[in-house]
Amino acid sequence: MDERILVIEDDEKILHLLRRILAFEGYEVYTAAEGISGLALARERKPDLVILDWMLPGIDGLEVGLRLRKMSSVPILMLTAKDQVEDRVEGLDAFADDYMVKPFAVGELLARIRALLRRTSDDRAKELSFADLTLDRNTRKAIRGDRVIELTAKEYDLLELFMRHPQQVLTRKKIFESVWNYDFGGESNVLDVYIRYLRQKLEEGGEERLIFTVRSVGYVMRKPD
Repeated sequence: MDERILVIEDDEKILHLLRRILAFEGYEVYTAAEGISGLALARERKPDLVILDWMLPGIDGLEVGLRLRKMSSVPILMLTAKDQVEDRVEGLDAFADDYMVKPFAVGELLARIRALLRRTSDDRAKELSFADLTLDRNTRKAIRGDRVIELTAKEYDLLELFMRHPQQVLTRKKIFESVWNYDFGGESNVLDVYIRYLRQKLEEGGEERLIFTVRSVGYVMRKPD
């Protein structure tokens, strides 16, 4: 195993614990106790995954994550004491690929790291295509015909999931687990809201619909009838 993990965390005890655990698992570990040095390490070492605290001295983790996302598509796992649902939504919406709350279970953290790294290694292709739609994984933008479509972090994750599974009906539970990494519950309308946002952007130029509702089940990406 030669994956490189960057940990940006200002709590010395947690930083030491993570360094020891990750090194024991065979990862190459780099650490920083504040945002600026963490960003410098990210540029220099080009990690395969970043574990990021929210409450950091100087620039906070939210700003660090936004800057990291501009630099690359490296998976970012937020590890923070901020445990409110709105905090999770803000972090996941802005840039994060996963979100864990302190205190955390080591086994779960390692499982989530493996899942993020596995997803990255399984998806090496620079582009995904379906019908007249292309998703550029380097720029995290969609292209439909001659039109470039800007996407938020969660819109990108949602569209990527559909384009990795074209013609396949994806249940709401599957989408929540894959894109948000936890189940919002059957009553949440967050998925419907994001589907609406995505459809608006994909169809803004008058193009045909590609994401269809499967009533009482979920959604599917397919060509129009």
